[in-house]
Amino acid sequence: MTANVAPSLLSPFSLVGRCALVTGASRGLGRAAAIALAAAGADVACAASEASRADETADAIRALGRKAWTFGADLSAPDAALALAHEVAAAVGVVDVLVNNAGTIKRHPAVSYPMEDWTLVIRTNLDATWQLAQEIGRGMVNRGSGKIINIASLLSFSGGVTVPAYTASKHAVAGLTKALANEWGARGVQVNAIAPGYFRTDNTQQLQDDAQRSHDISARIPAGRWGESQDIGGAVVFLASSASDYVNGHVLVVDGGWMAR
Repeated sequence: MTANVAPSLLSPFSLVGRCALVTGASRGLGRAAAIALAAAGADVACAASEASRADETADAIRALGRKAWTFGADLSAPDAALALAHEVAAAVGVVDVLVNNAGTIKRHPAVSYPMEDWTLVIRTNLDATWQLAQEIGRGMVNRGSGKIINIASLLSFSGGVTVPAYTASKHAVAGLTKALANEWGARGVQVNAIAPGYFRTDNTQQLQDDAQRSHDISARIPAGRWGESQDIGGAVVFLASSASDYVNGHVLVVDGGWMAR
């Protein structure tokens, strides 16, 4: 217990007795989200492109005294998200919290952007998010409670360069978040999104490797640094917990202040 903080102030953030599903849980923000949820008391189903890739995340969750399961799903495949939802339901039962984190990015100039990469990005970032939200959200609506957290992006607000598919998908994720919140808010289900800023993950490796671009990004961030994966954990726990019961349809920017400058 944190010193000088009343238990009544901390209990709304407790996730004891809840089960979460996190996609893209093998590394980066997904791994950090899964471990943060477990630290707050949740049991966690960890999904990755191959189940074995989430083993380290699951081990870290079990070390915290929580249950963990691993699942494999290539979410760029048309029916993989539905299959994952059914597999998780059969193995763990009720999913109280869904974190739609899995995503990918492909960089090409717009004039030569390959259709196969467009389809890959849209299926992974948008279609799978929609299918999991619909399938798992249906149970939440029927029960009258649940939390869905979609991972958006700073490119939910701006256009970027050489990433038209990613930008389109993340604008759509922000809109989908609001649409579902409008329909399900009165049914006890909160649907929100997190828009991470510049974090040191695989998706931003190309930017990190460009010394000038990396410097320019850091210079704009009031925090003076790129985000580390663990910086996402508090926002995830907040939106997964009862502390956010009156927060719905919101896109929470976690960016070190980038959008404020």
